[in-house]
Amino acid sequence: MQEIIIDVNEQKKKTIVISENGNLVERYEEENQKRIEGNIYIGKVTDVLPGMQAAFIDIGEEKNAFIHLKDILPKKDILNEEVEKIEQEKSISYYLKRGDIITVQVKRDATSKKGPKVSRHLSLPSRFLVLMPDVNFITISQKIEQEQERQRLLKIVKKYLPDSYGAIIRTASEGKTEKEIQKDLKEVLQEYEKIQQACQEKKQTPRLIYRGSNLIQKILVDVANQNMDRILVNDQEVYVQVENFLKKINNHDTKLELRQEPLLKLYNLEEQIEKLKERKIWLKCGGFITIDKTEALTAIDVNSGKYTGNKDLEQTVFKVNKEASIEIAKQLKLRDIGGIIIIDYIDMLKKEDEEKITQILKENLKKDRSKTQVVGFTKLNLLEMTRKHMFSE
Repeated sequence: MQEIIIDVNEQKKKTIVISENGNLVERYEEENQKRIEGNIYIGKVTDVLPGMQAAFIDIGEEKNAFIHLKDILPKKDILNEEVEKIEQEKSISYYLKRGDIITVQVKRDATSKKGPKVSRHLSLPSRFLVLMPDVNFITISQKIEQEQERQRLLKIVKKYLPDSYGAIIRTASEGKTEKEIQKDLKEVLQEYEKIQQACQEKKQTPRLIYRGSNLIQKILVDVANQNMDRILVNDQEVYVQVENFLKKINNHDTKLELRQEPLLKLYNLEEQIEKLKERKIWLKCGGFITIDKTEALTAIDVNSGKYTGNKDLEQTVFKVNKEASIEIAKQLKLRDIGGIIIIDYIDMLKKEDEEKITQILKENLKKDRSKTQVVGFTKLNLLEMTRKHMFSE
């Protein structure tokens, strides 16, 4: 049984858990604080820093937002890999001046040290795609692998997408009918029309003109239609929010329940969540992996531990590395680890074993809803990969 469990404690902290047969699969937390990621503002340029190719924008929030030149340049230049050339030839002062009024979208929330990061490249997510105004290309999720399905979806979106608009076709669109995708596209286009109208209104600046989805809404958009059996909630306000969303997407199969008790006590979820704080994770064979996060990257080390094998050394090493690969893919998703990830496997003598381990890792990463890229083994025999955070920290 697949379930979404939304637990709201007395301090209004929300813990959102996705479980399969009682086993923790994904876990996210949202404090009772203001999140502005995804919001769109009409802001005012307060300072331009040519030496950093960046600028600060007053968007009406506690801290001024930060924008870099690459988030101003047209997407077509970025796709043509001309960014470095343009950055060298032109200063950000060519594009922005103090006092300019511009429309920006928050791509990353503020932290204790930094203001929110914004971009002029707007994107509006819907159930089946992401609308990208002023871009003339369409891309498809790499997780949709069948070429026939990719071409079908591409044909449908091209048919209904207006000129000068771009889109990312999301994994959730796989298998959906033309009518469903057309309806979804129509709704997000109407949403963008409202944003355009708000931009033309002569009102006070800075101001908010579009509010992005909160964490619960984002998760529901991604997974509510993926054979989810039940959603458990212990807060009346959240229950109504989820109920309205399920009605909106015509989901009558997922059972929604309102409970009164703390939900993290179900299936020993508290204990499973607590284990995510541990640095060392034991493997079934007796080996283990360690996970260490730094500001620059996450380092994962594979160790044979108690496992000595009962045949030759190469088979022993391969078995530990294989189990480690499966566990690493699981832990990356559970802990929502993002950025550069370096994996130090036990050294393998055969190149073909390295290739098999790489393939095992890639296959298990397919279960991850987040974007991952396995670069491969470096000259130092370290496997390099990247993963995008599901939701900004």
